[in-house]
Amino acid sequence: MRPQVVAHRGASHEIAEHTLGAYVAALDVGAEALECDVRLTADGHLVCVHDRTLKRTAQTRGVVSTMELADLAELDFAKWKNPWIDLDDEAPDRDEKLDRVLTLRTLLETVRDYSARTGRRVELAIETKHPTRYGGLVEKRLVELLAEFGWAGRDAPVRVMSFSYTALQRVERLAPGLRLVQLIEHSRNWAMLSRVIGPEWIVGPGIEVLRDHPKLGRRITRAGHDLHVWTVNKPKDLDICLDLGVKAVISDRPAFMLELLDR
Repeated sequence: MRPQVVAHRGASHEIAEHTLGAYVAALDVGAEALECDVRLTADGHLVCVHDRTLKRTAQTRGVVSTMELADLAELDFAKWKNPWIDLDDEAPDRDEKLDRVLTLRTLLETVRDYSARTGRRVELAIETKHPTRYGGLVEKRLVELLAEFGWAGRDAPVRVMSFSYTALQRVERLAPGLRLVQLIEHSRNWAMLSRVIGPEWIVGPGIEVLRDHPKLGRRITRAGHDLHVWTVNKPKDLDICLDLGVKAVISDRPAFMLELLDR
């Protein structure tokens, strides 16, 4: 069985990450799942933003956790990807809502409505970012929101990811049925994590660590864990994943990955 293709922050190679435009584009090309990072605003909303600060993606000063949603909604989260767009007379007019801050609620609604309309199941891989000033409140709000959609159980089209083992433990206590993905950035992390993570937890190493440590993937799968690998953008990296029997590849280029797999 070929791996699931997961759009990393949407179709983020072509379109500004974490914008509604990037996710709509990912759905349009057939991505089977969408990946997002979530942070909590000062007034308690979960928003899809990777960085702690706004410097890179909104080109302004500020920290996401200290700002209210209304303030974030005034910012353009897409212009950094194409700073010359205002000078392009032939560029199509943009729908502003595609470029503004994206709440997790809106992304969940988008996936729900798309699946209902097309009959195609699309999954979500949601990463909680740590450390954060709000600690476990992030996971609490996340599970509460998923429960509103009826997506906090075993059959939900959602899995929760984190580099923080403690964060995933919280999710497991709050919603025992949800699938969990322990992300790994360094090979040395596996020695400790292999002794403590749950037997059904998925493991999510980066493609670079699998490249640099060829035996790591086999060690993880021999321990009984499925692999979901990030961020897979090149044919040779996809080959590594296929050789390991990876269950999901998380890519900035979902259309390209689907094309390679369909060959």
